[in-house]
Amino acid sequence: MSASKPAKTLADVLTELPEEERIILTAHLLRGLSAPEIAELLGVPERAVSSLIASGKARLSALLGL
Repeated sequence: MSASKPAKTLADVLTELPEEERIILTAHLLRGLSAPEIAELLGVPERAVSSLIASGKARLSALLGL
C-alpha cells in the first residue's frame, strides 16, 4: 500500500513561484488589487502585470493539480 502525498495548500505553491509572480499574485488574489492598481504600485506596465497574473494562475492550477 503506497502512502499518498498530502495535498498542497495555496501557501505551499506560492512559495514555489518566481518572486515576481508571487508578489503580483499575492497582491491580486489575496489583497484584491486590480492589474492597473498593481502596475501603478510597482511602477510597471499594466500589460506586464496582466500577463503575469494569467501565467501565474495557470502555474498555480498546475501546481495544485487542478
